[in-house]
Amino acid sequence: PYYVDLNQNLFLQASLYSSDPNLVVFVDTCVASPDPSNFRTLAYELIRSGCVKDPTYSSYSSPYSGVARFSFNAFSFVNRHPSVYLQCELVVCRYNDYSSRCYQGCVSRFKRKAGS
Repeated sequence: PYYVDLNQNLFLQASLYSSDPNLVVFVDTCVASPDPSNFRTLAYELIRSGCVKDPTYSSYSSPYSGVARFSFNAFSFVNRHPSVYLQCELVVCRYNDYSSRCYQGCVSRFKRKAGS
């Protein structure tokens, strides 16, 4: 566990360990939950499909393409939950492949109704 005070900025870094220097890492989705085995029922989205959902979420540049850095403000799920767990989905893409998911940024996926 990592202990932080309420409203303290929490800085995270995800690193890709690969011998291929032409790979980039993109933070697609990060969800917080008080239950480490359930990120759907009582969950809080920090970022979803590359779209920032929490106003305290910030991403930071890195001198390395295989490193993703971000931060958010520590919060609590009411006083009944002493711990908050984080689950993130990251995407690995080829460097400078602008058609890849890593270079699309925020993607809003709309559902369409099946009409006659």
